[in-house]
Amino acid sequence: MTAHSIRDAALIHFARDGYEGASLRAIADEVGIKKPSIYAHFSGKDDLFLHTLAHAFKDVQRRTLEYFRDHSGLPLEQRLKGLLMWFELEYNSNASARFMLRMCYFPPLALYSEVMDLVYPFLDGMERSLTRQLQREIRNGGMPAVPVEQAAIAFMTFLDGITVEIIYGSSRRYKRRIEASWPVYWHGIQYLKVEAQTKVPEGDSSS
Repeated sequence: MTAHSIRDAALIHFARDGYEGASLRAIADEVGIKKPSIYAHFSGKDDLFLHTLAHAFKDVQRRTLEYFRDHSGLPLEQRLKGLLMWFELEYNSNASARFMLRMCYFPPLALYSEVMDLVYPFLDGMERSLTRQLQREIRNGGMPAVPVEQAAIAFMTFLDGITVEIIYGSSRRYKRRIEASWPVYWHGIQYLKVEAQTKVPEGDSSS
């Protein structure tokens, strides 16, 4: 039995029960092995948890890049707003997304630093991906020039603010927050565009 089989079973249990609730014995039973056999591949529960979480982050990152690729023909506004709706579907249907999101908000205290070492690179990667999407749209003439890094950070802040509804709230509340907040974000980008175009360069004494 391979480490991958153990990790795949652990993903289901950690996503459903969290770190504290997941049992190595139950994971072993799921795979069809004895609990001590897990230690041939992982040093213990912490090691299995962190390997499984790292895999979940990579899986969500891969699926996010696939989302952008599969929806590249849509206007940027539809693509970005659609990402928010897609993210909820991923949480409800994909164990990697569910595990990843829950650990972003509820990491086990004993492994907090190790979990954050996975969280922050993932978020930084998402931000870079969004920045590239914006840059590509500007180059192709799909939108006027905007400060792309600022717009990407604002999107990530927006996503973080509404994502809690997936865990704490309901689909109805999640969609309601998107519909109420999205126009504010999108029009905010347009404001950044106007501000960037009208800002007086440093050293200009004409005023």
